[in-house]
Amino acid sequence: MGLVHVFQTRRIAPGRWVAVCTLVLWCSMWPATAQQESSRPDAWPQFRGNPQLTGVADELPPTIELLWTAEIGESVESSAAIVDGTVYVGAQPGVLAAVDLASGKVKWTYEASDLGVGESSPAVHDGVVYIGDLDGVLHAVDAATGKARWTFETEGEIKSSPVIADDHVLIGSYDGHLYGLGLDGQLAWKVRTEGPVHATAAIRDGVAHIAGCDTMLRGIRVADGKQLFTVSSGAYTGASAALEGSRAFYGTFENEVLAVDLDARKILWRYRHPERNFPFYSSAAIEGTTVFVGGRDKILHALDAATGKALWTFMTRARIDSSPVVSSGRVYVGSSDGRLYVVDAASGEKTWEFEAGAPISASPAIAAGRLVIGAQDGRLYCLGVKG
Repeated sequence: MGLVHVFQTRRIAPGRWVAVCTLVLWCSMWPATAQQESSRPDAWPQFRGNPQLTGVADELPPTIELLWTAEIGESVESSAAIVDGTVYVGAQPGVLAAVDLASGKVKWTYEASDLGVGESSPAVHDGVVYIGDLDGVLHAVDAATGKARWTFETEGEIKSSPVIADDHVLIGSYDGHLYGLGLDGQLAWKVRTEGPVHATAAIRDGVAHIAGCDTMLRGIRVADGKQLFTVSSGAYTGASAALEGSRAFYGTFENEVLAVDLDARKILWRYRHPERNFPFYSSAAIEGTTVFVGGRDKILHALDAATGKALWTFMTRARIDSSPVVSSGRVYVGSSDGRLYVVDAASGEKTWEFEAGAPISASPAIAAGRLVIGAQDGRLYCLGVKG
């Protein structure tokens, strides 16, 4: 671990439709304890920050700068979790690291898989860190010591992110299943889909909502794994759904962003850029009446949540697979051009950018007045206010 001020972004496109459907899954089903933990301003305990996967953070100062850089591995595609002053993040090759938020000092590392940790992002709950690896194993690791609590093997690689809901750990696998495990690692149920489960589940009223490579958005009851409904997206999906009230928002590989009414179980609107037709791999953020989503068209799109009409677009220099985070009227997102962009949420005007030494496909994590993000040169960056 060293201090380096370099910045750049990247994200390699999946080649096959199976790999294309590779994305962070994290079934957002959190119990009351987890919901309280995720609402703390000093915590970002899971992918997208909360069980609804909205990507909304508490206040971050308007002016930030590099505070520290930690070398974690060869590449960081996993998005960080932040709980109790510690950053948890996965990296290639096969490492889960715990890093002190204040200093950037690595507290411990846990060796997961020789095949590595890809896009699976850690979830932290009740002193345990959960993360999946490319060998198809879900790991439960003691947050204080970095020692293994238990492991659970699936039959396919895991790029989905774990989510804790109602005393269940939810994880998707490329073996085509969404798994529900007890907190002791014992299998409670599994649901078969018609393709790899790459996305992360978002939770509403005890139901996990997960978009899939089989083109379906599924509602699965957390308590017993019963599938309650499906809605056809019309295209395979790598992005995770963001939930706001009774609506779900997510992009597809048919170059569209969808809004789905979860009560009526129908698509409300579809958005497609009038000129640039590229897939949406980034998961959406939603705050108030606006949906923010990055595209492989190099554009950050701001859409009206009610109508799907474009409010503004912001062009970067390369594809955006990083999922945006909204905080205090600003949108933070990484790009494969090696930069973290800060964009005014109302106008779409750039307010700042930070350049790294490698592409950024991981998503920002914001807690305790600091932003943490990894890059594909294996470095983890922390930005905030000095002093």
